[in-house]
Amino acid sequence: MSHFRSVLTSFGKMTSAMGQRQMSTHPLAGLLGRLNHVAIATPDLKKTSDFYRNLGAKVSEPVPQPEHGVYTVFVELPNSKIELLHPFGEKSPIQAFLNKNSAGGMHHICIEVRDIHEAVTAVKSKGIRTLGEKPKIGAHGKDVIFLHPKDCGGVLIELEQE
Repeated sequence: MSHFRSVLTSFGKMTSAMGQRQMSTHPLAGLLGRLNHVAIATPDLKKTSDFYRNLGAKVSEPVPQPEHGVYTVFVELPNSKIELLHPFGEKSPIQAFLNKNSAGGMHHICIEVRDIHEAVTAVKSKGIRTLGEKPKIGAHGKDVIFLHPKDCGGVLIELEQE
């Protein structure tokens, strides 16, 4: 039995070392952090806010973000947040989304990154397009950039500086 145990231990060390080696050479190794939020576009901000409030969640007041063409509301969860998005102004990207999805729905996910500039360089090196050339200030007052959904399995991904 001890020989079997030593083989398993050796195999475990070898695969662990291989995994670390593969991870450390990947351009995004160590850059990706936690899921910050899931964003949901809604045609009725009050109704959607009330829904989460009625579930017992802490729900912020709407905040206009004219530079992004949205109102945002944050729903606090124990391990993350939900960001509710509602159009602000005539040229709102959220209005364009709602024109295609009248009931609303998931708009994007946001992942924190250790260094947004390194992350942008890394994703571009992998052929992933960004929406915009450089990060902008997002709803949390931190640098953000969006990744093109056609390069991300159909999902719009926001990267946010930790």
